[in-house]
Amino acid sequence: MIRARQVRIIDEEGNQLGIMSPEDGLRDANERGLDLVEVAPNASPPVCRIMDYGKYRYQQSKRTKESKKNQHTVTVKEVKYRPKIDGHDFDYKTQHVRDFLEAGNKVKVTIMFRGREMAHPEYGQEIIQRVVNGVKDLIGNEADPKRCKLEGRQMSLVLSPKGSAK
Repeated sequence: MIRARQVRIIDEEGNQLGIMSPEDGLRDANERGLDLVEVAPNASPPVCRIMDYGKYRYQQSKRTKESKKNQHTVTVKEVKYRPKIDGHDFDYKTQHVRDFLEAGNKVKVTIMFRGREMAHPEYGQEIIQRVVNGVKDLIGNEADPKRCKLEGRQMSLVLSPKGSAK
C-alpha cells in the first residue's frame, strides 16, 4: 500500500537502513518475519519502519486502556428538595450532598415546587442557602444562592467541589 517510489527504511532496533524502493524494504521485512509500516508519510522521502505490526497495535491498545484507567470522570449528581422539607429530611439529603462533594462529583441541588408553592420562590432560595451553608467547607466560592435559576417549577444550583474550581 506504500505508493512512494523511494522510502527511508528503519529497522526494528531503530537503525537506518537507508533510502530504497518499497519493494526492497518489503522483501527485507519479510526475510526478518516482520511487517513494513509507513510511519511518516509526509516526510521527504516517506519513512517506513520494519516492525511486528500486531504487537505494536496490542501495545498501543494497552497504553490507551491504562490511560483511561487513571482518568477520573466528574459526574453531576442531583439531590432534590421541597420547599416545606422537614428538618431531619433536610439533614439527611444534605449529608448526601456532602458525600457526593467529598467523592469529587458536582452536585445539582434542585428545589421542586408544586401548586401554590410557586408564589413563594424565596422559600426555595432559603433552602438552597441552608444547603450552601451546610457544605461551605467543601465547595468553592462561586456558589451564590442568589444566582440559582428558576426554570418552570424547579429552582436549581450546581455546586462544584473545591478541587475542581477553574
